[in-house]
Amino acid sequence: MSLPPFLSEHLRPGAILVTLTRAAGSTPREVGATMAVSHGATAGTIGGGQLEFHCIDIARQMLASGERERSLDIPLGPQMGQCCGGRVTVSLKRAAAADLAMLIAHEKAETASRPAILIFGAGHTGRALAQALAPLPFATTLIDDRDGAMDGLPAAITCIRMGDPVAAVDTARAGCAFVILSHSHALDYRLAEAALARGDAAYVGMIGSATKRARFQAGFLRAGGRSEVLARLTCPIGGGDVADKRPEVIAALTAAELVRSLLGGSGVSDNAGMGERAGHDAAA
Repeated sequence: MSLPPFLSEHLRPGAILVTLTRAAGSTPREVGATMAVSHGATAGTIGGGQLEFHCIDIARQMLASGERERSLDIPLGPQMGQCCGGRVTVSLKRAAAADLAMLIAHEKAETASRPAILIFGAGHTGRALAQALAPLPFATTLIDDRDGAMDGLPAAITCIRMGDPVAAVDTARAGCAFVILSHSHALDYRLAEAALARGDAAYVGMIGSATKRARFQAGFLRAGGRSEVLARLTCPIGGGDVADKRPEVIAALTAAELVRSLLGGSGVSDNAGMGERAGHDAAA
């Protein structure tokens, strides 16, 4: 299944579980995409547009009639008028206690397998990045050495206060992403050196400018670092094609870099439709 986090919190026995069981051609979501439909709310998404409206209507008809299960075979172009034009099979099933147990087990497994991101520095940009990553399918940890710097962040973000955060680089799991934006250039350089030295990071990014990168590069090479290792450093983070340097803008651009680095080849698309929704996505 392809579920948003904690869908089970919105699902009660008797709600309708709507799941894509087959997807051929161009479709708005992948096989396994799941949503829950109750009388007054929905959680998750199977892609939005007319497909989703139609399935919600059918699910609520089932709730009203007591029908327990139905399967729909839907050509998106001819029947739904969606330009993606693929074909999907949708299972609609009244959720039982066993379904809730399965969803909880799935959510725990999915959460444990999420790509890990370590953010170093809870300044304006670090906090903005944590906020941007909170709804995405990552295990995100924010690390800072200051009291109170991480207060008020979403529950999805793990916050750790460390006197010397370089230790967190050494103990991070393989394939982790490191985003470095502390309050100290010297600490940034130490963190970047440690992250690059691992050789197994999915992403190593450091906030700064071309000048900061050049200074780090000079010291890195002077200390015996190799240019091919240095090439794995992203600095400045967020790219250089947007002139706006507000923290929220840098955070959004960096979040996009992380999505491409960590999810780009996986085909995973669980980053849509999280939590209770009042509206719907645009048609595919």
